[in-house]
Amino acid sequence: MSDYGHDLLFGSFITPSASAAGHAVELAVTTDRAGLDLVTFQDHPYQASFLDTYTLLAYVAARTENVHISANVTNLPLRPPAVLARAAASLDLLSGGRFELGLGAGAFWDGIEAMGGRRLTAGQGIDALREGISIIRDLWDTEKRGDVRHHGDYYQIDGAIRGPRPAHDIAVWVGAYKPKMLALTGALGDGWLPSIEYLPQGASSLPEMNARIDEAAIGAGRAPSAVRRLMNFMQVQFSPTSRGPLNGPAGTWPEQIAGLALEHGISAFIIGGDDASTIERFGAEVAPAARELVAKERGH
Repeated sequence: MSDYGHDLLFGSFITPSASAAGHAVELAVTTDRAGLDLVTFQDHPYQASFLDTYTLLAYVAARTENVHISANVTNLPLRPPAVLARAAASLDLLSGGRFELGLGAGAFWDGIEAMGGRRLTAGQGIDALREGISIIRDLWDTEKRGDVRHHGDYYQIDGAIRGPRPAHDIAVWVGAYKPKMLALTGALGDGWLPSIEYLPQGASSLPEMNARIDEAAIGAGRAPSAVRRLMNFMQVQFSPTSRGPLNGPAGTWPEQIAGLALEHGISAFIIGGDDASTIERFGAEVAPAARELVAKERGH
């Protein structure tokens, strides 16, 4: 059992298609109206068929009222951390405290390099992410005296003024799969945000991957519960036959969610598919039933 005790969150993972820009925004509005907690978008700045994610997030923030928004996850190599810190804080202030920072070390290095980014090895990407998180949090920390200075191997900050301060404590959710990234997540992250389809052995990978995060958290003097465990489910469908997690009869979804929450500590369930009716049904039927099951097992 690895129940970290977090309340359950539910959300959507939307493709920021430029050819269907209105549809992407309406899916976000549907997510909000369905009573879900999160709406997230891929961030691939080198993908010409996609809208710019941060422009889209700002537009969606203005069109929604309650749902929290995030990139899933931000491509750090193409978004300098000091500028990203200001963008994140600005979005949080404008949305009334509804922005969270999904963050990744980068992938698809051909595309990153084509857009003017620096090609890094996997290890270099992790080190750059570590530096980036430090810079972002320093710029948010307006209570600390002095300006921000950082002289690292990947980023140079020489006297940046702190601020603006976000409207709430923005969570940094790290997209991670390999051992060193999982260790970074445990040491520095507020959350772990992978996709279940990309786990080496699906849900069977969770005990080992959670253990790596927990070990790193403890090594950094943190409680493992300080790191929320989120999960994307990209191949979701309400259908008569079960084909995998959140792919089958609606009645099986709450039990699957409760099992992942109680056995593996997953506390945020984010569905892809870009289908409005699935999002609405997820909010109306699945989320309340899953919350009830988990609360019952926890004795609430």
